[in-house]
Amino acid sequence: MVSEGQYYYGLGRRKASTARVRLYPGSGGVIINGRPAEAVIPREILREDMLRPLVVTGTRNGFTVQVLARGGGITGWAGAIRLGIARALLKVDGAHRSTLRQHQLLTRDARVKERKKPGLVGARRAKQFTKR
Repeated sequence: MVSEGQYYYGLGRRKASTARVRLYPGSGGVIINGRPAEAVIPREILREDMLRPLVVTGTRNGFTVQVLARGGGITGWAGAIRLGIARALLKVDGAHRSTLRQHQLLTRDARVKERKKPGLVGARRAKQFTKR
């Protein structure tokens, strides 16, 4: 586990998840909550999506990523980590902004779960109507 030296910080949020991301200059490993990314996020597509900011900027093997993720589930974590990595890369080099913006990696996904309304079963689902 990497915990010493200079790092770049980024905070990402998605749905109910929050990810605090640190980028350390290094080999390119990813550690989430003290465990390897493969153990925490089993779906390959989510891991690829999570690391897209590093891929599009060409810095995939230049940084070791250390993440503290809380709240929500693995899909939310992956989205929050993606935003956190993108924001941390801006602190590494501001020239990455146009590339990250082009790939829509700096936009916070504002979609969150809608609250349940009174008199309904869920947010919008009403009780089944019976004619007789």
